[in-house]
Amino acid sequence: MTSVRVKFRPSTVEGREGRVYYQVIHDRTVRQVSSVHHMLPCEWDEGQSDAIVPANDPQRRMRTQTTWKKIRRDVERLSRIARRLEMEQEQYTTDEVVERFTTYLSEYTFQTFIKGISRSLRENGQIRTSETYASALVSFTKYLCETGLSEDIHLDCLTPRIMQGYEAWLMRRGVVNNTVSFYIRILRAVYNRAVEEGDIEDLHPFTRVYTGIGKTKKRALPLKTLRHIRRLDLSGNPAMEYARDMFMMSFFLRGMSFIDMAYLRKTDLRDGFVTYRRRKTGQLLTIGWTDEMQQMIDKYPDNPTEYLLPILRRTDIDERHSYRNTSNNINSALKKVAKMAGVATRLTLYVARHSWASVAKSKGIPLSVISEGIGHSSETTTRIYLASLETSVVDKANRVILKATE
Repeated sequence: MTSVRVKFRPSTVEGREGRVYYQVIHDRTVRQVSSVHHMLPCEWDEGQSDAIVPANDPQRRMRTQTTWKKIRRDVERLSRIARRLEMEQEQYTTDEVVERFTTYLSEYTFQTFIKGISRSLRENGQIRTSETYASALVSFTKYLCETGLSEDIHLDCLTPRIMQGYEAWLMRRGVVNNTVSFYIRILRAVYNRAVEEGDIEDLHPFTRVYTGIGKTKKRALPLKTLRHIRRLDLSGNPAMEYARDMFMMSFFLRGMSFIDMAYLRKTDLRDGFVTYRRRKTGQLLTIGWTDEMQQMIDKYPDNPTEYLLPILRRTDIDERHSYRNTSNNINSALKKVAKMAGVATRLTLYVARHSWASVAKSKGIPLSVISEGIGHSSETTTRIYLASLETSVVDKANRVILKATE
């Protein structure tokens, strides 16, 4: 059985704050653990090992209450570590309790823990996922700093109130619901991982925030518009022509994401089929190679690299940097293409993916086939995709109904 006592060491300078420390006692062995918490001698009750909250100084009262709350959390951490050691092994020492406590304080802050996950993802080749974790961390850290909480926070300090505050902060900044949910789901995944590892108890801080996926704004183009874009004469503007061609190539390839297009290797094309793994999910997909795809390849000089499409074409620069620049340049040029084509929809590479799904639906292709075609892990995701894409059929039915009421 392990016990933890809170102790106070006064400063050698009169009137200065002293330091709080902890005594960890197990099998008659006592070890001291220093803390980062300080109090004035008049704020400490030695007999009760408890804080004395100043009655006449609101500022000191708030500071003392906050400090005591953090001290109690440290005691809970030490006790939890001792309980876990008791479950793991018959014999353990106070030194092991202290060592794990010290490790927890340094490694289980939100920044440290999420950076570790992001680094592992990057090492495993999941670059995009790693970047989304890093992006969520930047956003959450900004919220903590702007609201005066702290630049960092230990995972077991997350509360429903903090997460609700973060959600409200994002919405005040004009972030759309799906992006708010995206950030919060990443934070939840990080938190759940720490819970699974057994180093924190699940306090359910995400129960009052939105983590769903709502309908998105219509981002698909009808077949008529796609034909118009494909037939545009852009020979006088190579940047716009290249952007249009990569947009159409994504559509030809069943709405393949641009990052998957960029990293398609020449060896992925065999016997009339392209076989690749989605970088986002790892799912293996096979696409029949068509004349339209080959004509697009033939339009550009042979890629001197190992990659199939004319996207990553240089070996002397960082591939990831090249991919980002090319993606940004294409999306920028697509804005001009949209203007020339008279398209009101914001035209990006991602629109090609939505458009393939929408056109497939308009042609009566079953949901299961569409889902498999674009590499969704479930038909539920495809339903969300399609729910806000094509409303013309419903609108036509509505006109018939309204006509009947005349």
